[in-house]
Amino acid sequence: MSNERIAGARRRHRIGARPIRGVSLIEVLVAVLVLSIGLLGIAGLQARALKNSQSAYERSQAVALTYMMLDAMRANVDQARAGSYVLGRTCSVLSGGSLIANDQRMWLQALKETLGDRDSTCGEISCQGAVCTVRVIWDDSRGTEGSETQTVETTSQL
Repeated sequence: MSNERIAGARRRHRIGARPIRGVSLIEVLVAVLVLSIGLLGIAGLQARALKNSQSAYERSQAVALTYMMLDAMRANVDQARAGSYVLGRTCSVLSGGSLIANDQRMWLQALKETLGDRDSTCGEISCQGAVCTVRVIWDDSRGTEGSETQTVETTSQL
């Protein structure tokens, strides 16, 4: 091929093709918008996950606290079977004195420390002979679709 033919082919190629200079400003803005919406969605999911994680933690702690009281009752099984541990719904920490009053005070204090020191954090104990039920009631409205009153109930035979 001669030099003239090569030069003519180069000129035709330059005239027919549009040079690529990069992305336009509008394309960059659209990409930033899509990225920012995605990041906002991830942040919202993270916040929801933290709320639900706290709610699940509180439920597991409430279960552990019901077992704590049942274990204290098993340690003093004769008094528990006699109904000495029966406690109506109580939302404030009681004063101590006897072994039973100290067990109940420590349990109610643990409820307040673990599930929040609010008027809605309560405990209740009922017994029918050797079968006792321990209830923990607290406010779980911070969780996703959480109710204001959440109850965990454990029934056991002593």
